[in-house]
Amino acid sequence: MLTLILTLIATALSLMLITRLGIGISVRDFNTALIAALVMGLINAFLGPALGQMSVLPTALSVNLITIIINALLFWLATAIVSGFYLRNGFWSALVGSILLAVSNGVILWVLGRLGIG
Repeated sequence: MLTLILTLIATALSLMLITRLGIGISVRDFNTALIAALVMGLINAFLGPALGQMSVLPTALSVNLITIIINALLFWLATAIVSGFYLRNGFWSALVGSILLAVSNGVILWVLGRLGIG
C-alpha cells in the first residue's frame, strides 16, 4: 500500500514538474495533479494491459513505438477526465508529456528506493 501511495505522489510531483517545461501541459494545482495521477493509474491499470495485448506484434516490429503512442493516448484520456488538467497542443503535448512523466517518475522512485523508502 505504501508503494502505491508513493507512486501516486511521485506521479503527481512529476506532473507538476513537466508543466514547468513549457510543452503544453498544465495542471491547476497539486490536488488536481494528485487526482490526475490517480486517474492515470486507473486508466493504465484497466486499459493499458488490453491495449498492450493488441500491440504485441506491432510493438515487436516497431521497437516499442506503439507502446509510446498507447501511453500518450492514455495520458490524453486522463486530461479529458480530470478538470484542471489540460493539453495545449493536443496529442503532441500528451506524447512528450508521457515520455517525460515516465522518465521523471523513474528517477523519483529510484531515489526513494535508494533512500530505503517504499
